[in-house]
Amino acid sequence: MAGHIQDRWYKAETDRAGKETRVKTPRHGSGMRYRARYIGPDSTEKSKSFADRQKRLAEQWLAQVEADMSRGHYIDPASSRTTFRQYADRWIAAQTTNVASRATTETQLRLHALPYLGSRPLASFRPSHIRTWTRQLEDAGLSSSYRRSIFATVSAVLTAAVDDTLMPRNPCRSSSVTPPKPSGERVAPWTAEQTFSVRAALPERYQAMVDVGAGCGLRQGEIFGLPVDAVGFLTGWLHVGLQIKVVKGRAFFALPKGEKVRDVPLPEQVGRVLARHLTEHPPVSVTLPWSKPDGPPLTRSLVFTGPRGNHVYRSNFNISPWKPALAAAGLIAKPAGNAPLPSAREHGMHALRHFYASVLLDAGENIKALSNYLGHTDPGFTLRVYTHLMPSSEGRTRKAVNKLYEPSGESDDGPETAQAA
Repeated sequence: MAGHIQDRWYKAETDRAGKETRVKTPRHGSGMRYRARYIGPDSTEKSKSFADRQKRLAEQWLAQVEADMSRGHYIDPASSRTTFRQYADRWIAAQTTNVASRATTETQLRLHALPYLGSRPLASFRPSHIRTWTRQLEDAGLSSSYRRSIFATVSAVLTAAVDDTLMPRNPCRSSSVTPPKPSGERVAPWTAEQTFSVRAALPERYQAMVDVGAGCGLRQGEIFGLPVDAVGFLTGWLHVGLQIKVVKGRAFFALPKGEKVRDVPLPEQVGRVLARHLTEHPPVSVTLPWSKPDGPPLTRSLVFTGPRGNHVYRSNFNISPWKPALAAAGLIAKPAGNAPLPSAREHGMHALRHFYASVLLDAGENIKALSNYLGHTDPGFTLRVYTHLMPSSEGRTRKAVNKLYEPSGESDDGPETAQAA
């Protein structure tokens, strides 16, 4: 057995005859009687006290400590008292992801995890605590996708705590804990009529943004940060290597999402629209920090700028003119009186990328190419999001057979006649 058990109520004394006897200590009858002591892996003494008549429990505890150390499952009692909040703060500070991702993670924990789990010591976590917390997130009305993201962040923190031997196991991975399920909602892309209605409702200086989003699949930040030299009017390609990100109200230039630089085909019609836009709204050189809010300055000549000659501010643009354009196109309801326009999360500028994907899939483009054009890291993700938009096998069958009859016009003579024709 690791360590030993001290009886605080009695001590051994040797009389003159050399006989050892037990005598009461000054602490006899008060306080915890037994103290189980052992030397931890860090070579420091650890202990735990037990009441009278609990010597067997003390022995069992020491035996468990010895077993945990031999299996590599030992948790330092002092370290295990670290709270989720304390460890999460250290975990965030040690992250090497980009500043925007860290800010998102910090916000998720601060708003939706720390109020529920922050004060709980890591060693005290049980699956029941996670089950209660996930139900509280659901009751708060958060979307399933957002709840899944929050759950994944908390699970990552607890996994790191397990790796640092602050807790024995991650309760988020318990078989009795069910992570938030996907909503099952399918992407419903806009129609061409809706897309061009939104375009027409925007101020003229912003209309070409719709063409770049719906015709090249760029994200909002990539559209706002599109430099003139990235548009290949002669080559027919558009280089996506820059975006404008915003963290805590501060804008800066950065690589595209996932640091995935890409080239996408520039359709002739979109190229003409951009050429006309640049003639009517000459590009402006904008200087912003690079890679992070306090990064070194970087200057780029941008295709799209605000009316004051600076970059387009995301928050201002989303409120006005984007929402009014959605209302004018009938995509969101117009409130009565002076009430603000309703939230339109599903009708953000990302809807232009969904439209782009639907057009390409309907034209027969393959998933791998679409994934590259959209800047997705995994074609499997693209497939999961857009598989329902792919032409069905029965649809392809009808088209293939109908094509055999096309040359014969109205004739009922069958495919043989069509082939002969």
